[in-house]
Parts: sequence; C-alpha cells; structure tokens
Amino acid sequence: MTVALDNPSGLLGRLNAMPTALRWMMFAAIGVLVMAIVQSPTDTDLLTKFGTTQAMLKWSMPILIAGIGGLFSERAGIVNIGLEGMMIMGTWFGAWGAVQWGPWGGLAAALVAGGVGGLLHAVATVNFGVDQIVSGVAINILAPGLTRYLSEEILVNYEGGSQTQSPRVDGLGNITMPFLAGGNIGSWKSPDPLKWLIDREWFWLSDMAGVLRGLLVQVSYFTILGLLLALGASWLLWNTRFGLRLRSAGENPFAGESLGVDIYRYKYAGVVISGALAGAAGAFIVLELTGLYRGGQTGGRGFIALAALIFGNYRVAGILAGALLFAYPLGLSFADFDGNGTRALLLLVVLALAAMSGFSMVRDRKVDAAIAGALAVIILVWFFLMDDTPDWLPNTMPYALVLLVLIFNVQKLRTPRFVGVPYRRGDG
Repeated sequence: MTVALDNPSGLLGRLNAMPTALRWMMFAAIGVLVMAIVQSPTDTDLLTKFGTTQAMLKWSMPILIAGIGGLFSERAGIVNIGLEGMMIMGTWFGAWGAVQWGPWGGLAAALVAGGVGGLLHAVATVNFGVDQIVSGVAINILAPGLTRYLSEEILVNYEGGSQTQSPRVDGLGNITMPFLAGGNIGSWKSPDPLKWLIDREWFWLSDMAGVLRGLLVQVSYFTILGLLLALGASWLLWNTRFGLRLRSAGENPFAGESLGVDIYRYKYAGVVISGALAGAAGAFIVLELTGLYRGGQTGGRGFIALAALIFGNYRVAGILAGALLFAYPLGLSFADFDGNGTRALLLLVVLALAAMSGFSMVRDRKVDAAIAGALAVIILVWFFLMDDTPDWLPNTMPYALVLLVLIFNVQKLRTPRFVGVPYRRGDG
C-alpha cells in the first residue's frame, strides 16, 4: 500500500501532478464538505459561516507576519525565540506612533522598534556568539519591562493613557470585494452573489459561499499587506540572489564564504528583517484587533508563530496554512454563544486525528498511528460525555493544536542545516 501511495501513478503521484492552485482548491472544497457534514449533528452552521472565516483571517495575520519574520531569521541560521518580545515592542511603539502620527506612522514605528530588537539579537548572537536561545529569552524578558517603563513615562501623559494602556487608535481601514461580496465602487453598491448563494441554504454550495465571503468582506488593508508580504517573501527567498545568499548562511555558511558571500551581513539582514516583521505583527494587534495598546495583549502569539513556522516546514505557504489553522478556533469562539460550534469543531478534530492515524499506519509509523488513534477516542468519549462546552475550551484549542503539530510534524521537518550553529568567519 505504501508503494501505491508513493508511486507516480498512485494517489499522491496524481495529486502532485495537478497544478498547485487547483490542488489547493480541491483540498479546500473537500474540507468545507467535511465541515458541512460535521456541523449538522450539533445543530450549528458556525463552522462554515462567513463571520467565522472573517475573524479567522483577521486573527491569523499576527501569526503569519511574525512567522514569516521567523522564517527569514532561521533561513539565515539564527534561531529567533525572541519573536514574542519583538512583537511586544511592536505593540507599544505601534500604539505610540499611531497616537503621534496616525496608523501608518504607528506601523512605521513598530517596524523600526522590532528591527532594533532584531539588531540587538543579531549583535549578541552573530558578533559575540551568545547562545541564540539565551539571547531570545533575554529579549522576551526585557520587552515587557521596557514597555511598562515607557508607559509610565510617556503614555500616562496622554488623555486616555495609563501605565497599562494607550489611548485608542485607528486602523488602516478596510475594503469589501466588489461583484463577489457586494463591495462599493464609489457610491454604487455592486451585486453580492455570494450572499445570495448563502441565503439559498443549499448544502455544501452555500457553505463554500459562506467560507469564501468571509475572506472578502471588510478585509483590512493591513491584512492585504500581510498577504502580499507572504507572496513577496516567497519570491524574495527562492527567486532572487539575496534569497539564495541568505539561505546559504543557514544551509552551509562556509560554502557561501568560500564563494565570497559576506555571511555576517546576510545573518544580520535575516535577523533584522525578522525583528521588523515581528514588530509589524505587534502593530497589527494594536491597530486592527484591539484599537489600543494593553500590556500582555500579544498572548504568546510570537511562540505560536514559531509553531506555525515548524508546521509549515520553513515554507511561506505552510506558515500561512498554520496561521489560519491556529486562528480558526479563536475566530469561531466570537460567535459561538451556545457552544455548539466548538462541539462541532471537536468532532472535526476527531476526524482529523482518525485520518492521521490511518495515514500513519499506511506509512508504517505505528507510534504516530497509535497516539493519534488514542487521542481521537479520548476526544470522542469526552464529546459524548460533555453536557456543556467549557468556557475555556475555545481559547485553549490553538495551543492544543500547536502541541499536536509539534508531536506529529517534527519527523517531517527540513530545517536549515546550520540553524542554531555558531559561525565564525574563517573557521571553515
């Protein structure tokens, strides 16, 4: 059976031969079909409702942007555990810059603040050879204390500011796609065929329309920038001379050095870009999610971004998929007042674990198959014994998904060969 899967004429071979866009569209359609089936027994439509995917897209952006930042650093050979601290710096300076100069000024200030955090990490690890984990942890400890001090010295002087929060700030604005989701063109409101299809309540078709409409209604300009960043980062890393040299710093810096590449420069570039993007992720939280700076509002998203990086196997498309996956339970929780949506999501997790167990058994990974099967049975039993959905469950599901990803995905990792390994010019 393993041979049939791996053979070019087998199932996986035929899937890999399909155009990438068509293959992902097919996977998405199958996924929506499974969600439509799963949510029926729990008397809910929240899994495929447009508000759920709308919230998922919005809440995935900080994870995506910071995860791409981590990709630049680790492709350059430097582990950046300090993403969380740099994101915290981005939240404070994003709010302060928005108060001073408006939302675009806030974004610029967050980029600079995060970049300075990345520069500090680069100086410590590249020049002085400080352990990369220790340096990152130090930044994570430094950032909350520094932002608290700055709040006490600066934010308290603004109306609405205090030692723990900033005045309210505006976002960058949003747009609704014309002709598909009813967006305006000037003062004219275009047709909304997706809403018409949702209102028909046709099985699967209306569900797909709901999922798609959530990705097109009131999309913030910052979200569009994040998606463009993903495209640009993928092109930059794999299709340019800069990307090739930066990746050589993480794959084999001594080979790059022998060809005249300034490895130090590219390690610095990777880590500074990483910090700047983590700062931008913090600015997104302030400008688009909360509308103000508040201490502790990152909620560990820097660490979830690292998990998305691992989930995506150090590829931009994988990071995007991981960010959407981790943000989905949170987006669902905003409209799940009766808990039925979360119960349906639990059933979806059971099916995913069962499929993972079967696939692992086919690939002769018996330990993974046993763990996934046991988890599926435990969650299914819990589902039937559960009278009411616990209030804490939606907020903990992203972290549970992170643990599951780390358990089952670690064997498939293709990390840069010299990531985390100290480099000294001339040692090769």
